Amino acid sequence: MAEETTPLLDPTPRSTLRGQTQQGEPFNGTGDSNTTAKTKTIEEEHNAIYNRFSKGSKIGIVALISVCGLLPLFVSGSFFPSIPSISRDMDTSPSIVSLTVSVSIFAACIGALVGASYSGFYGRKPVYLVGLPLLTIGSIGVAFSRTMPELMLWRFLQTFGGSPGLSVGAGVIGDIYRLEERGTAMGVFFGACLLGPALAPLVGGVISHYASWRITQLFLGAWGLLAFICIATMYPETSIPGSRGIDKKRAELVAQNVAQGEKWFKIVWINPLKTLNLLRSPNLLAVALAGTFVLLTDYVILTPLSVTLGARYGITNQAVLGACFIPIGLGNFTGAPVAGYLSDQILKRKRIQRKGEWYPEDRLIGTVFASATLVPLSVLGFGLVTTYVEGKLGLYLDFLCLFANGVGVDLVLSPSAAYIVDVMHSKSAESMAANNGLRSLLIAILLAALMPMLDNIGLAWTNAVSALLAWVGFALLWCTIRYGEQMRSWVDVGYTSIEDS
Repeated sequence: MAEETTPLLDPTPRSTLRGQTQQGEPFNGTGDSNTTAKTKTIEEEHNAIYNRFSKGSKIGIVALISVCGLLPLFVSGSFFPSIPSISRDMDTSPSIVSLTVSVSIFAACIGALVGASYSGFYGRKPVYLVGLPLLTIGSIGVAFSRTMPELMLWRFLQTFGGSPGLSVGAGVIGDIYRLEERGTAMGVFFGACLLGPALAPLVGGVISHYASWRITQLFLGAWGLLAFICIATMYPETSIPGSRGIDKKRAELVAQNVAQGEKWFKIVWINPLKTLNLLRSPNLLAVALAGTFVLLTDYVILTPLSVTLGARYGITNQAVLGACFIPIGLGNFTGAPVAGYLSDQILKRKRIQRKGEWYPEDRLIGTVFASATLVPLSVLGFGLVTTYVEGKLGLYLDFLCLFANGVGVDLVLSPSAAYIVDVMHSKSAESMAANNGLRSLLIAILLAALMPMLDNIGLAWTNAVSALLAWVGFALLWCTIRYGEQMRSWVDVGYTSIEDS
């Protein structure tokens, strides 16, 4: 095995572990008092980072960022059942309107990278205060669009503004929760956000059917404005003190005796693509690709649902069609908190078994079952059932596949997100943005080929291809769990040590 050189990979239990000295020997009360005092100081400083906010304040913060994380998913989820109405309104085909989904996913990729990059320099709050107004303006623009180019332009701005919600939100979780609590908190955050897929299609379908899809967009704009007001008035900056780029710049100026250095502020250019350098890490790249193939099954099912399940079972009422999205959303909402809690418990149990040694990839163990079975079999089953099973039986079986897919996707994505924050704690938002950015870009490209594939090879074979890719994702996760230590030794992108986690 290659010699491990990064702090994360040191096999010796650290001084922060209870009941051990820095050399890893059991503490018997006869050790060096200076070492013991130093260890205690390190522990106190580490705990102080996460004790800045009370338990009630943390719950309030998670609630605020969950609203901001829910909003972009509501933006995307409410659009699917509106596709038939938009195509009739603009006198074009549903396939052309579906291209807007790819445009919005690409915008999400760029927006997440930009938002996360600047959140590392200026902090979390400024990113929300800039992004939410853009989402509001974009939503109003979408509501008044008359042509497809206009629709795509405003959808880009709308999605760009809301896209940092997930990556920056994950960074906030890393700011305020300890390692052993992070999975549960991340699960609650993702669970709240993923109410979007459960409720958005229903709300969008009902409003589109009984009023207009344009009213839905105005509703989203009003929501974005309300979220902006809440963040501006109630959200405290959560970045770890001294960790922001602007904090370091001010400290540097103060050290140089520059007048007003502590109040220095300037708009700086940050290359958002630099964040993608983190994907040089084999571990982060493998988890990102696995998440891409897993989440792709969600989009393969949802994007054409109105022309697959709707057409197969004669569902033309958009409100009813929107209700068909509920099972997958309920699966998301159910799976995320469970996945986060299980990943925390697995991590704690494994650390005990390893006598205090932290092996980050233990958190990914909880993804194995879902990535091997629930995710690929649900998307494959949906394709086969919709193609070959008629009547109510087919519809009910499809709902079961939708629910299983929702649960399975979150059993993979929630622990994966917590793992990324664990190993890249100092760059949690940036690493999540790199992960989400690559995922969004690849899904945008793959979705562009979805409708042509449905037309050329049919639903069953299209979903079979998606299932095969999901199994590739399982293989990537298994390899990361099995060989994670060696993979981290190949490229050091600044992994977090146990003291800084």
